[in-house]
Amino acid sequence: MAFSKVLSDADITAALDACKADGSFKHKDFFSKVGLTGKSSDAIKEAFRIIDQDKSGFIEEDELKLFLQNFKPGARALTDEETKTFLKAGDTDGDGKIGADEFANLVKA
Repeated sequence: MAFSKVLSDADITAALDACKADGSFKHKDFFSKVGLTGKSSDAIKEAFRIIDQDKSGFIEEDELKLFLQNFKPGARALTDEETKTFLKAGDTDGDGKIGADEFANLVKA
């Protein structure tokens, strides 16, 4: 798993367990529980690269919907409402996607 270089398996499991139910995903809580909030800027950039599945330099809505699956295959997809809330929180320039700097700011917020 790509995140094993950046995050511990125990933290990933705990963070995913905390948001198993539809509607329970809160990005701030997830970033904290998974241990990403306290990581270096390089580790956060690596996380961004993993989540940016199409390597476009941005995390788009379809990638956010499958956000949890980056941490563990088979994890649930985010609901449409969770996805839109997550995108709105991270997309500070209004272009409909989250860039690397926006992602870093979102993690550290």
